[in-house]
Order: sequence, then C-alpha cells, then structure tokens
Amino acid sequence: MKTESNTVLITGGASGIGLALAEKFLQAGNTVIVCGRREGKLAEAKARLPRLHTRVCDVADPKEREALRAWAIREFPALNVVVNNAGIQQRIALREPPAWEKLREELAINLDAPIHLAALFIPHLLTQKDPAIVNVTSGLAFSPLANTPVYSATKAALRSFTLSLRHQLTGTPISVVEIIPPAVDTDLGGVGLHTFGAPLGVFMDSVWEQLKSGSQETTYGFSAESSRAGREQLDAIFKRMNPVQA
Repeated sequence: MKTESNTVLITGGASGIGLALAEKFLQAGNTVIVCGRREGKLAEAKARLPRLHTRVCDVADPKEREALRAWAIREFPALNVVVNNAGIQQRIALREPPAWEKLREELAINLDAPIHLAALFIPHLLTQKDPAIVNVTSGLAFSPLANTPVYSATKAALRSFTLSLRHQLTGTPISVVEIIPPAVDTDLGGVGLHTFGAPLGVFMDSVWEQLKSGSQETTYGFSAESSRAGREQLDAIFKRMNPVQA
C-alpha cells in the first residue's frame, strides 16, 4: 500500500498501536483521523499530535459504525485508507465465565466492527485512488493464549476474514493489508500486563518499513514465528505459552 498522501481513518487510535501508527502516517504527510470510545484519551492524543483529527465512537455499536462512515466520508471525502485497529483483550476463566454481555463486547469490538466497517467503506474506497483496508490481527491468531480465549478466537477469525477479503477484492484497486503484532508493551488488557512485550516504538518502526516495502502482511518477533510455523511447531508454541498448571 502507499504510505504517503493518503487520508487515513484508524479505529482505536487514541493510544497504543493505533496512536503509534497514526503518528507514523502523520510524519509521512498523510491526513489522519482516529476514533475511540474515551473522549479524554482522544484529547490527550490531539494534544500530543495537533494535526490529528478525532471523533468519539464506540465501534461495538453498529449504529455508531454507520454514523462514523457517514461522518468520515462527508468530512473527509478523499478518505482512502481504513485501519481496523480497535480491540480489547480480556483474561477469562471459562469455568466461571463473566456475564454474556461482557463476553459479547469483545466479539463486537474485535470482530463485528472490522467486518462491518469493511463492508460499509468498500463502496466508497472503490471510488478512491490507492485505497486500502488494514486489519490488525495478532500472533495469537495462529496459536492462542488460553487465558484470553475470546480475544485469541476473534483474531483468528479476523485473519480468516482478511484472507477472504483480499481474495474477493483481487482485481479491484483496494489493497488488503494485515498487521500481525506479537505482544507489544501497551496497556491492552490492562496497565502493566504487557511490559514483557516488544517496545512499541521498535515494533512500529519495523511495521512501517514493511508497509513501505509493500508487504501485505507485517510481522515481528513472535508473530513472525507463529505466522510461518507448521502444525508441530504450533503445537510446541501452544504448550510453551500455556503450561499445564499442577
């Protein structure tokens, strides 16, 4: 995909990977819009990156997704890149699962939203120059972390959807790109849970270079390993990540 002179919408762009990606796009001369659920976080992002455009939007709600599309196209008619980055990660003990509403929220944000937003924006993107849909999945799409069962499942499903989407859009101008992060040192899932992960800046530098080179899939560290592993390797990775408790 082209990394310069775009108009880019990033969901979940007020912090973490989304904000780091927004900063890269801004530095490359793009117009960047980010949306998120928390107005305070969006204000912090705007203070850090004054050229950023922001909108409060809960992508778990289909009506808000439809409103986001209508607003984005009206306010930014040159919009040509949609980045489905918004996601939440919950550590869930399935022997004592939380209420369905809590489980459903993870499905709605991580899977419903990117599928729906892709469908909403494709007709517009087909009219634009150098359009792209970018889906942020996870190395856990290939080998799940058992204590984040819904998150891992949604990322596996989103990867499957991304492959089908790319195939269906072959022959159109829309590029379909997958960013496949490993654990990255952000606040995903809660403060302090991913301090063991790759430094955000180092990870994003690698992602950006891969995007500039035209890669349809970007990987780093663990995700580079898991995304290319065979079945025996994946079984070994699963056992390593999910030791049986005595």
